[in-house]
Amino acid sequence: MSGPKEIEDKIRRMISGWESLAPTKSFFGMTLDQFKTAVAPSLAARELIRDLENQLAQAINQRDAADEVSVAKMQGVVAGVNADPTEGPNSSLLEAFGYTMLDVDTASNRAWG
Repeated sequence: MSGPKEIEDKIRRMISGWESLAPTKSFFGMTLDQFKTAVAPSLAARELIRDLENQLAQAINQRDAADEVSVAKMQGVVAGVNADPTEGPNSSLLEAFGYTMLDVDTASNRAWG
């Protein structure tokens, strides 16, 4: 059996050929309009899939843009915790954020755990 793209191409070619060469004839007990009605769910599903793929691409782009802002804010908070005299680079707060200490002497050696 053919894949989805090949099936869509065949449907569209059949409709086009039927419309241009034998629009008034019936085949397999169907007129052209009846055939179009019968295959409409296949074409509608494909259109829905294209719309959803476009929406997904847009949502991914929005997420990526928002993540850039979020990462900058997270880095700022970590820098603030490192600079805070009551927290600092060896604080439990940074550990709670998911950082692990690689070297207790330098905060720059912290990494996500």
